[in-house]
Amino acid sequence: MKSKRGGKTELVEHAIEAALGEFGITDLERACPGVSRDMIKVLLREMKSDGRIECLARGPGAKWRKRVMSLKEGNKEGNNSE
Repeated sequence: MKSKRGGKTELVEHAIEAALGEFGITDLERACPGVSRDMIKVLLREMKSDGRIECLARGPGAKWRKRVMSLKEGNKEGNNSE
């Protein structure tokens, strides 16, 4: 996975990729101590709009999880190898 942005973005993205099951902002804060809560929220919002993660509950105890992308969805985004 290549990121066009800085190290903090990569750190949060790797923490999300390594997460098993559901995770919250607090979990990401523990995994990425140098990254602000606001930065984590921005990245979660971006990844949600990209369809990479989904929000399971809103509010202070919000939980997130990685979306499982079907092969068909992946091909729509040009990820097929020809």
